[in-house]
Amino acid sequence: MLLGTPTADSTELYAITMTEGDPSWAGALAGVALGLLVYHVTEDEVKEQADPAIYDDEIGIAEMVLEVDVLREAAKKVRDRVSV
Repeated sequence: MLLGTPTADSTELYAITMTEGDPSWAGALAGVALGLLVYHVTEDEVKEQADPAIYDDEIGIAEMVLEVDVLREAAKKVRDRVSV
């Protein structure tokens, strides 16, 4: 699963939802553990697989204004706690 979320909180929430199920138990994924690996679009693992020119055009500006280290850490935090 590839996220393009703008904050650490939203990154963590969506990552948890895609791996463990909806933590609020209010949505369609309540109790549904999909077990998906979740990455943020700014992570090196994603960036290395993209065409550099397209990545720069589509995501480069966002990288300049977002706290990418915090976003990457939020996605990694969820990946590390979930055994897939």
